[in-house]
This record gives sequence, structure tokens and C-alpha cells, in this order.
Amino acid sequence: MKRLCIAIAIVLRQHSQLRAHSAVEIGDMMRHIISILLQNEAGALARVANLFSSRGYNIESLNVAPTHDETVSRLTLVTTGPDEVIDQISKQLGKLIDVVNIIDMTDGDHIERELALFKLELSVDDQETLVELTKEFGARILDDYEGYFTVELIGDSGEIDRFMTSFPNQVAILTVVRSGAMAVARGAPVLTPT
Repeated sequence: MKRLCIAIAIVLRQHSQLRAHSAVEIGDMMRHIISILLQNEAGALARVANLFSSRGYNIESLNVAPTHDETVSRLTLVTTGPDEVIDQISKQLGKLIDVVNIIDMTDGDHIERELALFKLELSVDDQETLVELTKEFGARILDDYEGYFTVELIGDSGEIDRFMTSFPNQVAILTVVRSGAMAVARGAPVLTPT
């Protein structure tokens, strides 16, 4: 409880500091997908995460993988906050020594995808419903063993959320594993090593 009170106090203090410089209201929270080219160095990811936590902002999802250049990884994170605050955090991220380049994908036209794996338990009578839902959403049944089904879905975050809420009550969702959002700009690359 004490940690929660401290976290709320930090967020309120940051919000009041922000309001002194602009007319941002709490209702102006926006989802941001930030892509970062990051050097493959020990502690680089921790420094990025620390920048968010030290400012009281949550990283909703985080995806890191190597690129075609073995010295650089691409980190994609999703966070929510007022545009001005996220812009400020992005500028501070750009100053980290491990960051090669950074872009807020939300600012431009982009393609977003996420992979989700679901472990479901259902009866034989409900299998037809599952087959219909997988066809509707473009999902695939990867495994079915003794009433337990593993289903894969690739789509944007909203589509995966809709898929999770579309099951009838008799279908039990036992496990959900999500990769976190990945994003790439449409057309020419916008995030390249500088």
C-alpha cells in the first residue's frame, strides 16, 4: 500500500509539473509504440526500462530481437501517456549511449502485429465454435490434445483483445502468451542506424 501511495504521489507531481508547461489533461492519454535501435550491450535494456520507471510510466509491452546487423537490436515498446510527456521521454531515450536511433511509430503510418498463443479447455460440443472463431479471426489451431487446445493468432493488439473476449463462457482460457506489439513503417524504412 505504501508503494502504491508513493507511485501515485510521483505521478501526480509529474502531472502537476507538466501542467505548468502545457494544457495537457489526464484524459489526453494516448497509446504510443516506440521503436528503438539499440546496441547489443550488457545493461542496455535495463537503462531503457529504468528511464521509464524513474519517471513513473509503465511499459505495457516490450519486444526485443536482433536485426540483420548483429551489433544492433530492435526494441519495440508500448506505453501510454500524454503526447508531450512521451515526446520528452523519447528525447531522453535518444541521449542514452546505447540508443542508435529512436522513433515514435504512432506519429506515422505503420503496420502493427503481435503474436498470441492461447491454451484453451473445451468440450467436444464446443469444438465447432472454436473452429468458427479461428476462421473468423484468421487464427490457427496448433495442437489439440485431450480437450486442451493451443491456438495461435497474429494481429494487432485490438484484434487479439477481441478474440479473447469472443469465447463463450463454457470455453476456459487457461493460458495467454503474447509477444507484445511489433511495428514497422509503411513504405521506406524510417528507423535506420544513423
